[in-house]
Amino acid sequence: MGLGKNLPNLVTVGRMLCCPAIFFLALSNSLEGRLSAFVLFLFAGASDLWDGYLARRYGWITDTGKLLDPLADKLLLAATFIPFYIISHREIDGSLIPYWGSLPSWVMVLILGREIFVTIFRQWAARREVVIPAGISGKYKALLQNCFSGGLLFWYPLQDIGKARDFSGWPYQLWIQFHSTWIGVTLVLALMFTIYSMFDYLWSYRKLIGVGRSD
Repeated sequence: MGLGKNLPNLVTVGRMLCCPAIFFLALSNSLEGRLSAFVLFLFAGASDLWDGYLARRYGWITDTGKLLDPLADKLLLAATFIPFYIISHREIDGSLIPYWGSLPSWVMVLILGREIFVTIFRQWAARREVVIPAGISGKYKALLQNCFSGGLLFWYPLQDIGKARDFSGWPYQLWIQFHSTWIGVTLVLALMFTIYSMFDYLWSYRKLIGVGRSD
C-alpha cells in the first residue's frame, strides 16, 4: 500500500532524473545525441501523464506529490529552454528557431521568471501550511511548452537527416512546413498561457495574499 501510494512520486522523481541527460544531449552536435534527447524527452513527457493518471485513478494524491510534480515540470522546462537559447544563438546553419530566429532574451525572462516567481510563491504558501498544487491553467501551460519543446527537439535532427539523405520531395517539404508552423504557433500559445496561469494562481489564492491564510 505504501509503495502504491508513492508510485506516482517515484515516477515524478524519474522524470526529474532525466532532465540533466536531456540538457546535455540537446546541446550535442551529433545526430544520435539529438535524437536521444528527443526520445528521452518523450519518455519524460509520458511519465508526466502517467503519474497524474495514477494519482487520480487510485487516489494516490499526496502533499509531496503536489510539490514534486510542478518542480519536475520546471526542471524539464529548464533542461530544454536553456539549450534552445544556447543553440539558437550559435552561428551555425540550421540552429535558428522557425519564425523566431534566435530565441529572444525576453522570452527566456518571461518563461523562467514566471517559474521562479511561482516557486517562491509556493514556498511562501507552504510556510503558512498551504500546499498549492499545479492548477489546470498551469497544466495547459506545461502541455503547450512541452509541445513546443518536443517539436524543436525533433526539428534539429530532422534537418540533419534531410541533409544527409538529400530529401527534397514534396512530402518532406510539406512536413517541414507543418513542423515549422507547429513550433512557431505552440511557442506563442505557451507564452500566452505562461502569463495567464501566473495571474490565475494569484487570483485563486488572493485570500492567502490578503490575510496570510487561504481556507
